[in-house]
Amino acid sequence: MNILYIGGGFVGACSAAVSAASGHNTLVFDIDTKKMEILSSNDRDTIESCLFEKGLGDLLVKNTERIVFTSDYAQVDTFLEKCDVVFMCLPTPEIGETGESDISYYNAAAEKLAESLCKRNAGTQEKYIVIANKSTVPIDMVDKTAHIMDSAGVKNYGVVSNPEFLVEGKAVQDSLKPDRVVVGASTEKDFSVMRQMYQRFFDSPDAKYIEVNPKEAAAGKLLANFYLFNKLAVCFDVIGRTCEAFDDLQFEQLRKILIGDKRIGGWGFYNSMYAGGSCFIKDTRSLAHQLQKAGKAACIVEESYLANKRQLTLFLSRAKTEADISWEGKTVALIGLSFKRDTNDVRNSPSIDIVHTLKEEGVKNILAYDPVAKDNFAQHFPDAKTIVYVDHEYEAVKDADVVIVATDWPQFRGLADMILENGSTPLIMDGRRMLQHRYSDLQASGCNIIAVGSPYFS
Repeated sequence: MNILYIGGGFVGACSAAVSAASGHNTLVFDIDTKKMEILSSNDRDTIESCLFEKGLGDLLVKNTERIVFTSDYAQVDTFLEKCDVVFMCLPTPEIGETGESDISYYNAAAEKLAESLCKRNAGTQEKYIVIANKSTVPIDMVDKTAHIMDSAGVKNYGVVSNPEFLVEGKAVQDSLKPDRVVVGASTEKDFSVMRQMYQRFFDSPDAKYIEVNPKEAAAGKLLANFYLFNKLAVCFDVIGRTCEAFDDLQFEQLRKILIGDKRIGGWGFYNSMYAGGSCFIKDTRSLAHQLQKAGKAACIVEESYLANKRQLTLFLSRAKTEADISWEGKTVALIGLSFKRDTNDVRNSPSIDIVHTLKEEGVKNILAYDPVAKDNFAQHFPDAKTIVYVDHEYEAVKDADVVIVATDWPQFRGLADMILENGSTPLIMDGRRMLQHRYSDLQASGCNIIAVGSPYFS
């Protein structure tokens, strides 16, 4: 099949790579010329400097004959002559803090696509084409997309919802071996086209291939992300807070008790200072907005968002309320800049809010380190007067008054050895419980410790 992806970000690039690996002739369009050049480089390291996703570089290099990245829309016009499916992979960020999704990028792309679709096949539009919403969009977006197409005079087309359920850091792996593929369509013809697109998964005994209507598919994506986000928020705000409130409670031990119940399950029991990233917060807020717009209560949905936001505020405030320190004039080691391990994505990274807070509080220096996300983070803070990017975590911690562990990269479990060997006694603020196996050693050496899910160690 001939498959077009409009939008070459995380979702578009990873999904397109798997389409090419499945044998489809694939074109990816994005207005970001530099990104398209990098993804076209046929060099794994160059590709992963742009999108750090395990296996993506290798997959693109291996399937280079079946995938093209471009910022030239003329190639899109030509490709549409024979195209079977167009995947819409546009950003839909939140507008301010309203919960409403900004669909301006989507609408602009859809309107431009509609103009091109009207011209295909010398204007006859004789070839049937499916437009698939892969972006996380409002539940009724299928109707709005159809309205854009109809208003422009597009014929012989269908609109489906095909949400992605990719986990950053595991996107390629999850795309090659998905736990489910969800296709929302209104006609058997559209279902048939999508079955051909996903033949390898439709026939697979290991992947659940779920066919529903388009609005059910879109709602399923929003509800799945809310449910996962809510589990994290409950873990932070209830389970973790209980462990902070009472002596002799270890978070890891309580975790064993709770996940021993199959009804509860193990996902989401990871205490952290914050749940960031591009999806959970945005999609939870979008769900709340849509429910309220429909005249329904969204109290639990809103509270999940507030609990997550509260978690970071309370964590940082413990430096003053429990350790009785002032940030002014301090040198702070900020360990981890991506919102989580295995990605260079810094969207909604807690480290962004941490830097803003520390600068407002008058810290002397912030020594920042991350194995892959420094360049992306530096786009938010290019001014090096306060924040200095270092090349190794040891360079950050050796002269620090306070060490904040903000990302769960596995290598950070070795930070305790560096601190102990250095002989320094910084205040350690473990926002991911990465050092919990060494708290007693660090405390014995003279370090005070503030950790999510633990009382203050002094």
